[in-house]
Amino acid sequence: MTPDLRTAIADNVTSALDEDLGNGDLTAALIDADTVVGATIVAREPLVVAGRPWVDEVFQRLDAEILVDWYLSDGQSADTDDVICRLVGNARALLSGERTALNFLQTLSATATATASWVDAVRGTSAKILDTRKTLPGLRLAQKYAVRMGGGQNHRTGLFDAILIKENHIRAAGGIAAALAAAKSNDKAAGVLVEVEVESLSELNEALDAGATRVLLDNFGTDELRNAVDMNAACDSPAELEASGNITLKNVREIAETGVDYISTGALTKNVRAADLSMLLRID
Repeated sequence: MTPDLRTAIADNVTSALDEDLGNGDLTAALIDADTVVGATIVAREPLVVAGRPWVDEVFQRLDAEILVDWYLSDGQSADTDDVICRLVGNARALLSGERTALNFLQTLSATATATASWVDAVRGTSAKILDTRKTLPGLRLAQKYAVRMGGGQNHRTGLFDAILIKENHIRAAGGIAAALAAAKSNDKAAGVLVEVEVESLSELNEALDAGATRVLLDNFGTDELRNAVDMNAACDSPAELEASGNITLKNVREIAETGVDYISTGALTKNVRAADLSMLLRID
């Protein structure tokens, strides 16, 4: 839980509550202000839990006396009808926070669940599953957190913390070697990941000759990936290899078995379907 993530959680919740509550919850106001109730959040399908800090923040903002007792932690699996957590507190506050809390929990659990399926698909190989910058606007750190809860790893957070030299950068810089040389001479790039994207074996050879330490193999077929791994292994200073593009759950195992180090996909974050969860009130 880094300072940046704590700030993101606070900002995410502020924005979401402002969006939903506006000047006040007109429907919750129909309930007596002193009514205290219990509630449970229940899984309606198998999933990997992610989003606890956002849920806690939502209810603490609305009423600091609300108690949230988590039965499953982020990163743990839930089966259908499993209770994720129990809540006790002011009925108005619980109802006002219900949708916002569930939105975070459903979205982030969906990301974690999707990630877990990709990680399971390559289990036993040396390949690691990475996310991308293809995230929901405003929820990048949240979704990258969820990827970690699902067993995946994070690629760069944004344009500020790594260099990924893509096709248009190469064209503008005057070639792969020129782009890599510019990256190496950039003081701001000291200590950060420098990766170059290539679209063919000849471009991979150029990148390796230019001293690339990490190469993204874009839209390579499995035979091309095997050839790339062999070419890289024969190099005096092999680079880390990342496969990306046209990768699905159906072919990711085959791609992992080519020997690449990383497989990155936007499917973990941009193609997710909200996990099925519900919050049920209990009136004693």
